[in-house]
Amino acid sequence: MRKLSLLLVLLLAIAGAAFAQDAPSIAVMTPFLAQPGTQLMVEGFEAAAADKGWQVNVIDTSEDIAALVSRMEDVALQGVDAIVINVDPTQIEPGLQAAADAGIPVFGLDSGAHPLLATNVTSNGYTMAAETATYVVDRLNGAGDVVMFIFEPYPPVQKRGAIAQAIFDNSPDISILDAITPSFDNGPLEGARNAMEAVLLANPEAGSISAVWAAWDDPALGALQAVEDAGRADEGIVIVGIDATDQARDAIARGSNFEATVAQDFSGMAARVADLVEAHLGGMMSAQVNHYVPARLVTQADLTG
Repeated sequence: MRKLSLLLVLLLAIAGAAFAQDAPSIAVMTPFLAQPGTQLMVEGFEAAAADKGWQVNVIDTSEDIAALVSRMEDVALQGVDAIVINVDPTQIEPGLQAAADAGIPVFGLDSGAHPLLATNVTSNGYTMAAETATYVVDRLNGAGDVVMFIFEPYPPVQKRGAIAQAIFDNSPDISILDAITPSFDNGPLEGARNAMEAVLLANPEAGSISAVWAAWDDPALGALQAVEDAGRADEGIVIVGIDATDQARDAIARGSNFEATVAQDFSGMAARVADLVEAHLGGMMSAQVNHYVPARLVTQADLTG
């Protein structure tokens, strides 16, 4: 009987090892893991992959794009079953080509579209920017001076700035005081705070700044800190962002100048990518360049009502 039990344990171990070898191996690659939205997406993908029995290796290069390309070329040589990226695909084309040469499909997780990507899953940046920019225009009754925080090197965020500017330009009495790309040296929150401090110093009169539109929450939070530290919160400067991070929600809920953000469904995006990877590995390839997951505007009423 003991020999039978030992044999059963051995057979189960062999079966487990065989299953592990057969389980798809997925590499998730990004230089932006420190960003809250990216963290949520990667965690969501890991959870979805665990449910599917996949092996996942997360690779972060801490904002170093060149290093990501190098790591991607290494991963291509390792023969993983698929790669998921969160980065502008146009900046890592050698890595994408290495994956293509190795026959490894690459999926975008809130990345831009690219011919070497199997497909991309994201929120609709045009819609999110339109909602927050329209919120600003409505709050200002169509007249005022707006500071913008943008980031053109990353396509999903670049789109937001383009649409927001178009909406502001379409309002004759809305003027854009400045369009700022925050420094990432110590993170975009601190970079935006420093930049906003300079804008406040250059525009010291009460009412000279009507609103701050930010393409994501970190710059909005940095601008909020600068406004509060300068003692100008009572001027009614309206601040909006995108992503609905915990810090942003807290600032909105307490009734600060930070009034609105957009909640992206990061978990939904991650789950959708996982499903598309699974379908692709099963021979069902997506014909869509982009798959959009809905997002929603969040204000104080949504958080305290």
